[in-house]
Amino acid sequence: MASEMLLKARAFEEKYMPFVPKEERPLFHVTGGVGWINDPNGFSVYKGEYHLFYQYHPYSTQWGPMHWGHVKTKDFIKWERLPIALAPDTEPDKNGCFSGGAVEMTDGRQLLVYTGRKTIRSASGLMKEAQTQCIAIGDGIDYEKHPLNPVIGASLLPAGGSTEDFRDPKVWREGDTYYVVAGNRTPDGSGAILLYESKDAVNWSFVTTLDMSRNEFGRMWECPDFFSLDGQQVLLTSPQEMLPMGLEFHAGYGTVCMIGTYDPEKHRFDREGAQAIDYGLDFYAPQTLETPDGRRVMIAWMQNWSTTAAKKLDAHLYGEMTLPRELSIRNGRLYQNPVREIENYRGHRVVYRNVLIHKDTNLMGIEGRALDMTIHIRPASSTMFNYFYMHLAKDGRFVTTVRYKTANNTVRIDRSHCGFAHDIVNVREFLVAPSGGELKMRVILDKHSLELFINDGEQAATSLIYTHDGAQAISFEADGDVLLDVEKYSLIF
Repeated sequence: MASEMLLKARAFEEKYMPFVPKEERPLFHVTGGVGWINDPNGFSVYKGEYHLFYQYHPYSTQWGPMHWGHVKTKDFIKWERLPIALAPDTEPDKNGCFSGGAVEMTDGRQLLVYTGRKTIRSASGLMKEAQTQCIAIGDGIDYEKHPLNPVIGASLLPAGGSTEDFRDPKVWREGDTYYVVAGNRTPDGSGAILLYESKDAVNWSFVTTLDMSRNEFGRMWECPDFFSLDGQQVLLTSPQEMLPMGLEFHAGYGTVCMIGTYDPEKHRFDREGAQAIDYGLDFYAPQTLETPDGRRVMIAWMQNWSTTAAKKLDAHLYGEMTLPRELSIRNGRLYQNPVREIENYRGHRVVYRNVLIHKDTNLMGIEGRALDMTIHIRPASSTMFNYFYMHLAKDGRFVTTVRYKTANNTVRIDRSHCGFAHDIVNVREFLVAPSGGELKMRVILDKHSLELFINDGEQAATSLIYTHDGAQAISFEADGDVLLDVEKYSLIF
């Protein structure tokens, strides 16, 4: 039976969604019905469809008591909005239903595992937050919270584990056994990922600590995911309070992909390497699922807690998700590419080959704010060029620029002139593999977002842009002589 609070939230969303101007919504990226969204939750397959839940505060564009919004899709591109799934309406989650995962149960129902948050008084008399893991079970529309919530509480933490920073369970099933990974803070003040198992999704036991930061990659590790891919094991997490490491990891809220090996009998994960997941300005809290045809697909919040000041005061919506991405491992690195289903929405095609670029150049038909475009650049002579620039969402006053510098093999995204009049993080630079000046970039634009994929997915960089939709121009420029190939598709919905 849906609670009064849940019914109120559902009614509010249904009433106020029609007031959201079409201009505020992206064409093919997930956003909320109205109000605020952040982390993706419960990204999973259920009864042959892909379900996505998300942290949701429908009542304003500010972060607030967390609900779970809900959409589903058959192709990762066109999404159907479903009623809000969870509201903070029970004692264990009265301060919010925080991030978590979902899985189809052995009996055909859908299991949601999420973090419940409430405030308690400590033995010293001070008020503090307590985070525990709760479950709700349903049919893909309506969910019943379990009367034994929380099912994973303080008693199941390892020695020294934090009850205040214990969150974001990601659940999966292997045969008749359920597993959960969750983030926790260790006695040294940094993050760790804990593993739990259960036969019935109600009675859980602590298995092991899979990995911990030891204050190397930030502090609290949020939003973990753990899966096998191309013969290796992958652990994803989103650390808070990161310190920069060269151009690989930036300061603040970051994301880390750790690749290694896993012994399922001993439940031992051995990390062999670590890299950033995304190198742009707006990417956090990724989750993955495995499709019926064996693909590992990832989605993330296209935002960053350090840039949440980037909000228009009169907006009806805040927050959106990335385009889902197919993952693979090549040469010990995580590769990402847009889900292949986006190609089903390609419209008019424009192609150029071997165009000599020096001064700022516009090419007929290369423009727009909803497109899938791949460019390939290389030196036009034996003399190496210094810089190559791609200017996007341009109108003479506003522009977002992607720059490739050959001297140090860096790509730089700069949205300083994209039209937002507040002081947020606007520039990000990252290293790419040396290639003698040759570089391939795939660009996905959806009105106010830019997703860049370098060298067939070796790196990805995601950024929101705030330029008005009328800025449609795209141009190319070089310091030196560059040969350019362009293949551009408009996207039709």
